[in-house]
Order: sequence, then structure tokens, then C-alpha cells
Amino acid sequence: MSDSLYELLAPHLGQTSSASLRAPSDPITSTYLARLTTLPLSSLSDTEPQSLAQTSHSLLLSLQALSSRSHKAVIASSDHLSSLQTTLPAIAESTTKLQDAIPKLDEEALRFATTYNKNTENAILDRRRKALLLSRNSDRLGDVLELPTLLSSAISTSGATSSTNNTSSSATINYASALDLNAHIRRLHGLYPESRLVSSVTVQAEEEMQAMTTNLISSLKAQGLKLAAAMRTISWLRRIAPELDTPGSEVGSSHEGSLGGLFLVCRLANLMAMLGALEPLRELADQELSNNASPATKKDPSTAWSGGQQTERYLKRYIEIFREQSFAIISMFRSIFPAAAEGEVEGVAGKGKGDSDMLQPLPSSLSTFPLHLVGVLLDTLKKYLPNVQDRATRDSLLTQVLYCAASLGRLGGDFSMILTFLEEEGEDTEEWVDVIRKHRVLAGKLESMVGARES
Repeated sequence: MSDSLYELLAPHLGQTSSASLRAPSDPITSTYLARLTTLPLSSLSDTEPQSLAQTSHSLLLSLQALSSRSHKAVIASSDHLSSLQTTLPAIAESTTKLQDAIPKLDEEALRFATTYNKNTENAILDRRRKALLLSRNSDRLGDVLELPTLLSSAISTSGATSSTNNTSSSATINYASALDLNAHIRRLHGLYPESRLVSSVTVQAEEEMQAMTTNLISSLKAQGLKLAAAMRTISWLRRIAPELDTPGSEVGSSHEGSLGGLFLVCRLANLMAMLGALEPLRELADQELSNNASPATKKDPSTAWSGGQQTERYLKRYIEIFREQSFAIISMFRSIFPAAAEGEVEGVAGKGKGDSDMLQPLPSSLSTFPLHLVGVLLDTLKKYLPNVQDRATRDSLLTQVLYCAASLGRLGGDFSMILTFLEEEGEDTEEWVDVIRKHRVLAGKLESMVGARES
């Protein structure tokens, strides 16, 4: 129906209007034509033109309001739409280039994944891995680098403390800490023998331990060394320098290794230093000796110095120091190295029972040390004792020497019979016999008094 009505009305419409007409299939056109068919003829001539005019006017107002309200957006949309002619070809060209570049990108991504794969060896990855590992362990490496400094500080502090007080607990703690640090450094070197850093730290630690060894050996020369301090020092030396502690396997061998000889040499140096402190008294004794030995004194005995008093003072002090220190050295040695002392006794008792092998192990250092001490004492007595002319004074000095011999005799080093070598040719050889007899009488009385008190 609407199509037929449209065909009837189309010739009556103007060309301008017909150009803008919609097709009859348009929903709006078909709806309006269907509405016209329902209106009476009078409405078509009276009310419909007014309705159309009113609708046209309202649409015009709506368009004006829309243009006033949205003209900027419309203009911008128009500008954008006008640029589509150039934008769309550019997008198409870029898309084509992207499509052409995708295979190359995929190839490069595959090459990167193959080159920097964790399962393959790569120098760059190794450097980055090492750098990352170094960054994570920087604190630990700093602690390792500080180990030589801590070791040096502990050793220097211990050396300064031990030089002032041998029994200081702080020196003991510091030396123990130094040994623990050195053991830790050695453990690190065993775990990482190829690490240049650990090797460098180990070299520095060895230098510091050599300094510690020097300090410990110097402490063995200190005056007033106690047994506890000496035992600690020898124990530390055994840990620092185990090559010095190589005990033999046979009876009579040097069970103390080289440490025993080192200990005796250090204590002997201390003894000689203490005896050297008597230099002023020795100079007076030498002056007295040279004065009495001069030709003028031999011609006129009245010009000689009276009775050798300076020599007596020197010898008394000399023998006293010798007795105290020699007994302390040997007793301390026997306490620190009991195996060496027992081995020496067993070796002497079993001498001659074994084979006569010329390459027997060396005896203990203690076997010859008392002989050396006695030799030093005898040389001094032979030089200065003849200068003492008074018999009572000589007897007093010889008695003091006998006390010294008895003191060493408690440790197996009695040298009282060696006093016979003090007698010169032409002198009374019975002097030393009388002195020994008196000494034994006094010793017997002392023992009887002690026994009476104990009972």
C-alpha cells in the first residue's frame, strides 16, 4: 500500500525534494506513508500541513541547538575525518613494515635465547654471575679481609701486655684468639686453595704468626717467668710451629723436640742477662784482682786490697742468682717436658744393654745443660775465688756453692765433687774436704730437727 502511494506522490514532488527523498523501503518513509493512509481526506488538507510545518520547525530548532552546543566537536570530527586519507595509508605502510620485521625479530630473539642460555657457557654470563655473587657476599669478603688486621691487633696487644706482666689474663685471651683466627684462616685456605684472596690472607696471617712466634720466644726470655706462663707459651709454640715439636720414638731420644732446647736457651739467656746485671760488682772485683796481681803488690803485700771484699760481694750475689735461676730452669723444664726427663733417666739406665749403634738418637737437651751451667759457675769461681784470702770467707763461699749443688742435686744435678777442680797446685787440697764435711754435718742437723718437729 505504501509503495503504491509513493508512486502516486512521486511525480508531484519537486526535483529538489525528490532528490532528497528516501526510498520507499526506508522504515521512516514506509511508516509515514502508512500513517497517511489512515488519515481522512480533510485532515490531509487541513491539519497535516500544519503538523508537518510544526515538526519541521521543531527539527530546525533542534538542529540549531545541536550546532550551537556541539559545533566544536563536529568541526574536530570533520578535521580528523579529513586526515584519514593520509593516516590510513601510513598505518597500512607501517603495518607492512612490522609484518616484514617480525621474522627478523623472532630470529634475533631466538639467537639471544640460545646465546644467553643458563645451561650453556658464556663469558658475559660468567662475569655477570661472578659480579652478582660478589655483590651478595661483599660483607663476608669484608670480614675475610679484616682477619689479618684482627690477627695483628690481637698479637700486638698480647705482646705489649706480656712484656709488662707474664701472667696477664688478657694476654692469654688475646693469644688464644689469635690462634683461633689463624686456625680459621687455615681452614678457609683448605676449603678454597685456588682463591687468590684467601691465599693473600693466608700469607699475611703467616707473617703475623711469625711475629707471634717471635713474641712468644721473647717472653721465654723474660725475667720472673712462672711455670704456668711457661707451659702456656710452650703450648702455643706447639700449635704455631709444630715442626719444632717432633718427638722421637725411642727411649733416650729428644722427646721434647726442639722446643726443649729452645726453652733452655731462652732461660739461659735470661740467666746470663741477670748475671750481666752484676757488671758494677764484677768491675770492682776485676780491679781488685788486677791490683793484687800487679808486680808492686807482689813485692809489697801491704799495698794489696784487704781480703778480697769486693770479690766476695760479687761471688755471693753471683752464686745466689745462679742457684735460684738454675734450680728454677731445670725444675720448670722437668715440669713442662716430663717425657724428656723420664726418657733421659731410662736412657742412662739402659745404656749398654742395646746394640752399639753409632747413629743413636740425640739425647735430651737437659742431659748436657747442667754441665754447661756448672762449667759457667766453675769458670767464674776459678777466676775470682783465689782472690779471696780470708779462710772463713772462702769457706762461706764454698758452703754457698755446696748449697747450690745440693739444690741441683734434688733434680739429679749434684756437682759437689767437682769442687776439687777449684784447687790449684800448691794449695791445701783438704780445704774443700773440710767444707764438705761441715756442710754434711749441718745438713744432718737440719734433717734431724725437721724429723723431730714432724714427730
